[in-house]
Amino acid sequence: MSWRGVHVMMRLNTPRGWRRPLRRRSSRKFRRGLWRPATKRVLPSVLFRAGTLAILLGAWCLPSSEVRAPLRERTLDLLLPLLPDRPFAGPGIAIIDIDRDTLARFGPWPWPRARLAALVQAVGAGQPAVIALDILLAGSDRFSAKALLGQAPAPLIAALPDGDRLMTDALAGAPSVLGFALDNSTAGQDLPVTPVLTGAAVSVPDIWQASGLAAPSVELATAAQGLGALVATADPDGPIRRVPLLVLAGATLRPGLAVEAIRVAEGAGALLIGKDGRLQAGTKWAPLGPDASLRLVQRTPSAWGSRTLSARHLLDEPNDAQVLAGRLVLIGSSAPELGGLRVTPASPATPSVQIQAEALEALLRGGIPYRPAWLGPAEAGCAMLLGVFGLVLAARLRPLPAAAVLLAICLVWTGGAIAAAPSLTLLVDPAGPALIALLAFATAALARFTRDELYARLLRASFEQHLAPDVVRRIAADPAALRLQGEMREITALFTDIEGFTSMTEHADPADLVALLDAYFDTAAQVVTEHGGMVGKFVGDAVQAIFNAPVALDDHPRHALECALALLAASEGVRASPLGRRLGLGRTRIGLETGPAIVGDVGGSRKLDYTAYGNVMNTAARLEAANKELGLSVCIGPSTAARLDSADLQEIATLTLRGQSQPVRVFTPVALVEGATSPMPSPP
Repeated sequence: MSWRGVHVMMRLNTPRGWRRPLRRRSSRKFRRGLWRPATKRVLPSVLFRAGTLAILLGAWCLPSSEVRAPLRERTLDLLLPLLPDRPFAGPGIAIIDIDRDTLARFGPWPWPRARLAALVQAVGAGQPAVIALDILLAGSDRFSAKALLGQAPAPLIAALPDGDRLMTDALAGAPSVLGFALDNSTAGQDLPVTPVLTGAAVSVPDIWQASGLAAPSVELATAAQGLGALVATADPDGPIRRVPLLVLAGATLRPGLAVEAIRVAEGAGALLIGKDGRLQAGTKWAPLGPDASLRLVQRTPSAWGSRTLSARHLLDEPNDAQVLAGRLVLIGSSAPELGGLRVTPASPATPSVQIQAEALEALLRGGIPYRPAWLGPAEAGCAMLLGVFGLVLAARLRPLPAAAVLLAICLVWTGGAIAAAPSLTLLVDPAGPALIALLAFATAALARFTRDELYARLLRASFEQHLAPDVVRRIAADPAALRLQGEMREITALFTDIEGFTSMTEHADPADLVALLDAYFDTAAQVVTEHGGMVGKFVGDAVQAIFNAPVALDDHPRHALECALALLAASEGVRASPLGRRLGLGRTRIGLETGPAIVGDVGGSRKLDYTAYGNVMNTAARLEAANKELGLSVCIGPSTAARLDSADLQEIATLTLRGQSQPVRVFTPVALVEGATSPMPSPP
């Protein structure tokens, strides 16, 4: 049932003073009028909406929630790559990839340190700004002469190449950075520490930390100019989206690999955390969020080739190293054998060296968006406001306009969140608050729909006591077919009466009498509505019904006659019931006439009825009364008879009805003519 259909059906038998409140539910009269019983449910309704919003916000805002962060991050995965790149000065970044072709050419992994040292020397010959190894060189060289020959004479071992010594020389000959990993199983080593100077108290409660670290030997770490963390922890939903700017190893702050590479390339002696909470490495800086990490914008694999050079090519063609001049060079591997493939939003097999390259590019560009500590509570507050707004829209507006308004607001929020990344360097959740608003709206709209559907069913059930079910469906589907204003319309009026009802009431028990009338009226109303008529009212023992109003009914005189015959048969069933026999229920007498009448809503501010007025109503009532004198059950007026098949009718008499000056011809159905008596003389 449409909203308009519900409105029209409610209006049909609604007091006139309540019409406007049906259009504006917030009015005072509405709250005091038709919906007064519903006010008892206002508090539960408010509690339901508040509870809905609280549950949604709780599921979204709880620290342990597995909904908010994955939803936010996956949305950012889609949106951040669409933002324009910020240009940066300088030669850029280069990746030396120990790929499968390199392993096929120079042997499987792990390599002897001597071969890796040769690669570092080849890269260093190109005069890069820095060389950062995305490879953990923990422990000593397993392929060194000492490790392979064991108890061989010391002079022999000393005469053979030492991979660790060669690697130390290679690292010392170029600005280089090695990597380490956080490790809770070790206590750490006495390794060089990059100073981290702070200008104010720093709060990084979610910083990545461990009690120790797995790192290169002291000799290798001392030969390199920097030491950075290789940590790359996946988010709860699987992909890696962040690299650390700082980590806490034991009680010592240490930089991430990308930050340390920038520091060495810039020639800075220390890192600085300013009063604004930003980490500065040389001329480059990055904001420190609660976890001191850098949120990456992952490029697709198609963008990797422009910055990647195979290690095989460089080892075979050392002169090509000149393309690395001034660049920040990362040495890593895309070969699965090295175990450096990670799941990222860009690819399920992203080399970790490509992840570090994205971090370097972000630091070089600057303007890095991040999530400060206050942003989460601010988003929760905005989500609550949007959720309340969604509930209000669902309660106050029709579904389509409300959905359009809310969708526009959610798009504004999402667009603002996207714009905040480049302009305000904030990673605002573009989806969470909007989703809260949409879910709150959907829940409230569903609750409202369920409530209105219940009201509609109750209205249909109530209305079907007055109109045929198919008529009710027609009104609900096409409210324009129903006209409630006053109008002149041809109708067929039907009046009934019960023979001997007054005398029956004198000896009947009141409870039995009411029960019998309930059964009788219920049967009569059902018969009238089944034949397309409308029950106007019950007066005493009488039923007044009209056909062809409030909606058009083709061939309404025939429908009225069939209804009259069905009423007789149905009333006999009530008479034959145990209660009908005990109380002595009399026969039903019916009068029918067709003619013009004024129909429409009539009444005062307290009560409004859809009523018909005109001579046709008086005539039908007089014809019903004439049944008593003529001994008939159905008296049909001349206008109705003229619209019916003459073979189905028998003319009984010509009467001058009370209150009328002209005589009228009276008919009855042929099937009932056996009960007719001689014509009654016309009253003076």
